[in-house]
Amino acid sequence: MNRTNRLSSFLASLSPGFWVAVGVMAVQLPAVLSGGFGMFRDEFYYIACSDRLAWGFVDHPPLSISILRLLRLAFGDSLLALRLVPALAVAALAWLSGRLAKEMGGSSFAQFLAALACGVAPVYLAVGSFYSMNIFEPLCWMGCAWLLLRMIAGGRRELWVPFGVLAGVALLNKHSMLFFGAALVAGLLLTRERRLLAGKWPWIGGAIALWFLLPNLVWLFRHDWATLEFMRNAQAWKNLPMSPLEFFKAQVLLQHPLTLPLWLAGLAALFFHPRLKKYRSFAFAFVFLFILFVAQRGKPYYLSPFFPLLLAAGAVLVERFAAGRLGRGARTAYAALLLVGGLVMLPMWVPLLPVETHIRYTRAIGMEPPQMERGRKTELHQVYADRFGWREMVAVVARAYDSLSPEEQAECSIYTQNYGEAGAVDYFGKRYGLPKAISGHNNYWLWGPGERSGKVLIIIGGDRQDHLQAYEEATLFAVHNNRYAMPAETDLPIWICRRPKVTLEQIWPEVKDFG
Repeated sequence: MNRTNRLSSFLASLSPGFWVAVGVMAVQLPAVLSGGFGMFRDEFYYIACSDRLAWGFVDHPPLSISILRLLRLAFGDSLLALRLVPALAVAALAWLSGRLAKEMGGSSFAQFLAALACGVAPVYLAVGSFYSMNIFEPLCWMGCAWLLLRMIAGGRRELWVPFGVLAGVALLNKHSMLFFGAALVAGLLLTRERRLLAGKWPWIGGAIALWFLLPNLVWLFRHDWATLEFMRNAQAWKNLPMSPLEFFKAQVLLQHPLTLPLWLAGLAALFFHPRLKKYRSFAFAFVFLFILFVAQRGKPYYLSPFFPLLLAAGAVLVERFAAGRLGRGARTAYAALLLVGGLVMLPMWVPLLPVETHIRYTRAIGMEPPQMERGRKTELHQVYADRFGWREMVAVVARAYDSLSPEEQAECSIYTQNYGEAGAVDYFGKRYGLPKAISGHNNYWLWGPGERSGKVLIIIGGDRQDHLQAYEEATLFAVHNNRYAMPAETDLPIWICRRPKVTLEQIWPEVKDFG
């Protein structure tokens, strides 16, 4: 066989999901290379965390931070270092959805349809446009689901060992794997597949997962279970409560409205279809998680890592029911509709257009992202709004710092209201010679008030009367505005405070804000 024939054979052997993944990468890479409106709030914080590696952080485990540290060593503090891996991950997720369809008995079309439906889902495209632990989460969940599918089909309980390894990695990425694992166990107990929980292998898998998590648990114990406090506060004060119907509507939008019949059909097939109901435990697990997240006031995207499995099951069902000539024409038309619908909504979730064009386009198609946090709405949804204003804010802070005498600069600290502001000061402040920021928000509080005395304190945000409780003098230096930023990051006063009444060490316990 000559080289051309070998290449042709190799390309023909690639799964349909692979080609969908290539298409997803072709969509995501322009956003990666262009910068996509700039850096997202959490990316500043993640960079700050990666400068201070630990076995845990207030609001997340250490894995994604360690990966980012390696990426920064390889690519420096570039947008490529931040954005390339998320783009690869969302493409890999589309491919994995196709593999799940294959595992459930789907042929080429089912694999293609599952991958396509996953590839056009707004939530994965949006999360894949910036760096966070959330982009690794669905890969971990669906990797575990793939192993459990194989166990159900073949009865190989020894697969609990790689399941435990992957679950352990998932736990080091995000603690939500505990909810997914509990939902899977509940689903198994409610079906005949509870047989897979018998014997030593599930216990070995669980022990392996716990072994991976153990260093993080030790860190949490040493820090008074900070993550539990963070979760309680987020549920009580940050996350927007939703009724079950509102939560369901958010899923419809996050997964793309055109995929609704596919994943609903997949859920029904897992419950009732003769060839798929052996996987019924996943349907029970989905219902369990839906109820849990609604009850916990979870954000709508918390459920998103589960949907590639439902899309895969729905694709298998479509392939089996639409087998005749008319059926094949209908399913091809549906796939084409998904592709066109995905392209229509694409600019809403992937930053491909200039910001003003994006706003006009979003209004024109009449689509509005679900609001996930309390507070007034903005012209841009949070995934975009949280990328605006940071550089300009730090420039104003730098002017305030430069207005100080050399003696005052030596004593000056910069205090912020949240980790986004603090991370932005740390990231952009290098070019201005600014000191590292301090904050009471999440892990910045654990990092403490810093080495400077704080006899002069530049404060981003807050109220003058509040600042006068700690300082005799609080002077408004400037007000930072950005039309596109989140509400909390515009009309933002920059204060210079002098003549402290108490030291930073004395006031530090009072500024703690885990949420």
